[in-house]
Amino acid sequence: MSKWQTMDQLRDLTISLVEYASVTGSEEEIGIMEFVEYELSLLPYFKENPEYLHNHFTNDGRKFVTALVKSKKPTAKTIIIMGHLDVVDVDDYGEWKHLAFRPKELTEQMVRQQNHLPNDVKEDIKNDEWLFGRGVMDMKAGIALCMSMIEAATNNEFDGNLLFLGVPDEEVDSLGMRTATPVLVEFQEKHGLDYQLCWNTEPMFAKYPRDNNLYIYQGSVGKMLPGFYCYGEEAHVAEPFSGLNGNLMTSVLTEMIELNPIFSENVSGERTPPPSTLIQKDLKLDYSVQIPHTAVAIYNLLTMKKSVDQVTEDLLKTARAAAKKISSIYQEREKTFSSSLDYEPQHREIRVMTFIDLCRHAVKLVGKEEVERRISFIHAHELKGDDREKTILTVNEIATLCKDLTPMIVLFYAPPYYPPVSSSENTLVQSLSESILKKGKEEGDMSLEIVNYFPGLSDLSYTALEEPASRLQGMIENMPIWGKGYDLPLSSMDKLTMPIFNFGPVGKDPHSWTERLNVTKSFDKLPKLMKQGIQEVFS
Repeated sequence: MSKWQTMDQLRDLTISLVEYASVTGSEEEIGIMEFVEYELSLLPYFKENPEYLHNHFTNDGRKFVTALVKSKKPTAKTIIIMGHLDVVDVDDYGEWKHLAFRPKELTEQMVRQQNHLPNDVKEDIKNDEWLFGRGVMDMKAGIALCMSMIEAATNNEFDGNLLFLGVPDEEVDSLGMRTATPVLVEFQEKHGLDYQLCWNTEPMFAKYPRDNNLYIYQGSVGKMLPGFYCYGEEAHVAEPFSGLNGNLMTSVLTEMIELNPIFSENVSGERTPPPSTLIQKDLKLDYSVQIPHTAVAIYNLLTMKKSVDQVTEDLLKTARAAAKKISSIYQEREKTFSSSLDYEPQHREIRVMTFIDLCRHAVKLVGKEEVERRISFIHAHELKGDDREKTILTVNEIATLCKDLTPMIVLFYAPPYYPPVSSSENTLVQSLSESILKKGKEEGDMSLEIVNYFPGLSDLSYTALEEPASRLQGMIENMPIWGKGYDLPLSSMDKLTMPIFNFGPVGKDPHSWTERLNVTKSFDKLPKLMKQGIQEVFS
């Protein structure tokens, strides 16, 4: 008797998964891994082959799951199917927060209170195809599909090996996938596996509001977190023109970067969204009448084909223009203010540099040992801090050694980094995509579109390197905590040369209080397409 092969069984499994409040970093993020391992262990195959089912540990005590099903007919051909089990928090649910992890009750509440819902949600709940809840779309349904495929593999439905990977922390730093990548290499060698494909089951994301199209993804967009640390000049608020406010500096930078299309890429008609500001603040810890002379801003920047060096040069060019604009603003306003006073406005030359340039200058001033001591001290005392905050603290610490360079703007990079990956030119992925596209049309209401890049970021970024690791050096040397709590398994990524693919459930509004899953399309139509696709890869 099957466990997860029918639409109702998959719906029930998804509900069970959603009921784990596996917010990134929570205890239940660990608990859900144990639940998945336990459920898989009940399959007869794993009772007979327990050595193929494992819970592995990350360096902070979290877990990820692997489950390998070997084909009855011996072969090296293997497909990895994967997904993440963590979710974002539920504060956006407001008064319905207590229902966010109870899909049945939340869906019933949505129906009862539909007058309070956006119009597109009202339209959807006119039928019973939709299930609401945090993570129901992103991406507990994808995990349910993976478990269904594993069960099918244990019933000898495929002519190849299937390896399931379920990871934590995708919503923050992807520690799970970064830890799992070397394990995939180890499995490859230990079990003699030839990875044909890595199939991620992230859901289909809308390209624009009210987009009802369905998508097959042949790659995953990249992400960088560039930041600018601004060190102005101290001053009392009674003498503002004798200083330089860090908040003004970051404000000018943000005005020039936020939503600026010059940072958006266009590849084969697909465009990355322009940058958005994720952090912007001054670094004053307490109230005082001293102007905040240090401030920082960090931006989300998505990439497809641009190299690290290209991005860095574009950012430095923008920072140089911002430096001139900041100086001009101060000079013009000081000139207006001083028109009736007996003094001439001063001209400010604002330096623009990278973090590595700042470090080299600090070494000249105080020596390499002192610079390394200060950086080590920060990381020793901020073990549980956010990686972005550790990064900011590190830049600030080094900058305080280099007051002779002020005023200055320092470019740095913060974690996480997601390399862009695409298999759109791979013949296997092209064939698989066309096959699923054709089969979807035959299903009637599964009209699909093939696109190069999954836009929502995914762990597929860590399954391959599209360019040599040496070309990442410009980012690595300007990421203050690289090798000090954050890095990428570059050597393992270099060994995983398989193509990648993303095809998963149908839903709407991920990371929103109206997040919902189309149960019929996701659990009636999709499993058939997945099974056909897996078998085609093995044929």
